Amino acid sequence: MSRSQIRRVAHQRDLGSDDGGCTILHVDMDAFYASVELVTRPELRGKPVIVGGGQRGVVLSGTYEARALGIHSAMPMSRARRIAPQAIVIEPHHERYAEVSAGIMAIFSSVTPIVEPLSLDEAFLNVSGALRRLGSATAIAELIRARVYDEQRITCSVGVASTKFVAKLASTQAKPDGLLVVPIDKVTAFLHPLPVGALWGVGERTEERLVSLGLRTVGDLAHTPVETLTRALGQASGDRLHDLAWGRDERGVVPDAVEKSIGNEETFARDIDDPEMIHREILRLAQKVAARVRRQGHLGRTVVLKVRFADFTTITRSRTLETPTDVGQVIYTTAVELYAALRLQRARIRLVGVRLEGLLDAATRVEQLIFDDSAADPADRRAAEVAADRLRERFGRDVVRPARLWDPQP
Repeated sequence: MSRSQIRRVAHQRDLGSDDGGCTILHVDMDAFYASVELVTRPELRGKPVIVGGGQRGVVLSGTYEARALGIHSAMPMSRARRIAPQAIVIEPHHERYAEVSAGIMAIFSSVTPIVEPLSLDEAFLNVSGALRRLGSATAIAELIRARVYDEQRITCSVGVASTKFVAKLASTQAKPDGLLVVPIDKVTAFLHPLPVGALWGVGERTEERLVSLGLRTVGDLAHTPVETLTRALGQASGDRLHDLAWGRDERGVVPDAVEKSIGNEETFARDIDDPEMIHREILRLAQKVAARVRRQGHLGRTVVLKVRFADFTTITRSRTLETPTDVGQVIYTTAVELYAALRLQRARIRLVGVRLEGLLDAATRVEQLIFDDSAADPADRRAAEVAADRLRERFGRDVVRPARLWDPQP
């Protein structure tokens, strides 16, 4: 979503309570990472709190008190500290967030099996099959809000509508700790006063383009001929935005949607130009990606390397493998070859990332025979990595690692 979509818009919040035909819910936790931290640190409630890592990392989340000072997610931590020097900074605890997320998703699944998670802290639900058992969509939304607070001690906001697009916008308008129903006959009244940046797929550049055409609100765009939009934005984008502006969204809630990619990245504490250090970081990231891919029962076809330079210029390179993999060594070797092909000659690097795309079910695995005695068998390598996974699960994530990543210093 664009920043305009996140901004609070002076808008009619009460559109009525008629939820007939509104069977799509979008449930979004309020300031998720920060809220989870405050559960164990209640003395910080009411204060500006930022969750983020290091001086060169980014903001994961901030309390609403921090947001009032201009803090927002994905903001560089260095800038956040300048804007709000009085804010309290907390290092993230990802394992705790994953644990709370699992509990939240379990609540959703107890209401309906048709749940489409978007991230750790938000999901779409189709509750059409739960109406007879649990009551109206509004009643179900209130039930979910109560259970999330009772079981996890954090709040969430819910949008109730007839389409995914409108439900997501409604949950944004309901924040924090609110519920907004958009009746079918009030969809255009809800949408048309919003800025065009509220439409899905409208980023900052597209928004600038639309504003330059005099289209500042969703209503402006809705009343613009489709032909004008397609000339300015292309056929597909013009048609799609025109449909959204009138509340038309044919997409259904897709349960258990397979992730399109799994990746990890690291921002260095200082810009580096040492190839050995970069190779070590690529290895560490490749091992993390592979472990996540195996844990979720996937294989991946395409390895992607991401490099961000000191001037924030970012490039990506990718290679599609002949055989899908979940083996860290294979991902590492491919990523290092992609890095070598850049011929950077000690360019100063701020961030490096590794991602595996083209995910598919691991049940489709076909073992490839290796006839070259000098080649390492990926099956043997995978068996070693799986054994390492089990040791980490039992004794901690640092109990075993590739020798190249072992640091003899205490």
